Amino acid sequence: MPKVSVKGQQMPESPIRKLVPYAEIAKKKGHKVYHLNIGQPDIKTPEVALQAVKNADITVLEYSHSAGFESYRTKLSQYYKNHGLPIDTQDIIITTGGSEALLFAMGSTMDTDDEIIIPEPFYANYNGFSTASGVKVVPVISGIETGFALPPIEAFEKLITSKTKAILICNPGNPTGYLYSKEEILKLAEIVKKHDLFLIADEVYREFIYDGDKHFSVMNVPGLEENAIMIDSVSKRYSMCGARIGCIVSKNKEVMATAMKFAQARLSPPTYAQIASEAALETPQSYFDDVISEYKDRRDTLITELNKIEGVTVATPKGAFYCIAKLPIDNADKFAQWLLESYDLNGETVMVAPAAGFYSTPNVGLDEVRIAYVLKKDDLIKSVQILKEAITVYNKK
Repeated sequence: MPKVSVKGQQMPESPIRKLVPYAEIAKKKGHKVYHLNIGQPDIKTPEVALQAVKNADITVLEYSHSAGFESYRTKLSQYYKNHGLPIDTQDIIITTGGSEALLFAMGSTMDTDDEIIIPEPFYANYNGFSTASGVKVVPVISGIETGFALPPIEAFEKLITSKTKAILICNPGNPTGYLYSKEEILKLAEIVKKHDLFLIADEVYREFIYDGDKHFSVMNVPGLEENAIMIDSVSKRYSMCGARIGCIVSKNKEVMATAMKFAQARLSPPTYAQIASEAALETPQSYFDDVISEYKDRRDTLITELNKIEGVTVATPKGAFYCIAKLPIDNADKFAQWLLESYDLNGETVMVAPAAGFYSTPNVGLDEVRIAYVLKKDDLIKSVQILKEAITVYNKK
């Protein structure tokens, strides 16, 4: 019998999606499931984006340019400049989601068995993208006790070898919600210049910043033009996860020329989704003001409620819409499955993402979960109450 590839066998399951069959079973039992497991915003997509698709006068659904519509890239460049980022049209290639942008970045900068250093916990699919690219993830652990702040630069330096090609960060972070300070970004910039590495920054949650803090982009670091690669996406900014439109951005002309070859190989990003994404750039600031206010309220509600549960440790996120919570349980994978398979409180249960899948270091984060606060405040309160009761019952089993 033919066998699948070793690479395929090594591809990790998504810690976010692997419990879906159990959630489906719970729903078939008639249970309501509160989805705290996935970053799918419930915020309405801007009407201007939806109307652009409805009103598109298209008789032939053609390929676009492999780099994406020039009109979209030009407007996107202006959007970035309006936000203080010195990004020109030629610095942008439109991709099929931020996922493809990350694959292009790895494919353009790394060879098989090269190494990429990533502070963990990190977005679980970084493991998958690295496996697909034949790249080895070298983790540097950040801890809940520091709120998942950047590990000491010395910790990075100890891990750099002749195989190291890049450092990858998510800012603000998924799954931690941590926002790297300007000082932390400058420290990373210094180390990548010293060792001639790339600094890849996944900045898809740039707009989701709370408490008056400011986002500092790798594209704003003077002298980092040849090292910096930015990943972006419309998914969260405009609540357009299904559009699957992102981009890879860099001032490094060789990187962008190489990424363009990958873009040509997949022909072009989707046309209708680009139409929606280009139109979304006309979204008024009031939309973002309302969204940020709503998410801050949700964050504050979630953290307040979680802190009421004895034995729970949670770091207050500064951005994005996730947090990592350390629970008084033996194993988050077993607990998350049990919540869906065997537990309900008055016909309701919750779905969380076990955090071990956001680490590449074995046996780390076994008692942690990622929670996405993408539900309304009343639902978040109810979800945490279910979680509290469930922990008590689970620990008595």
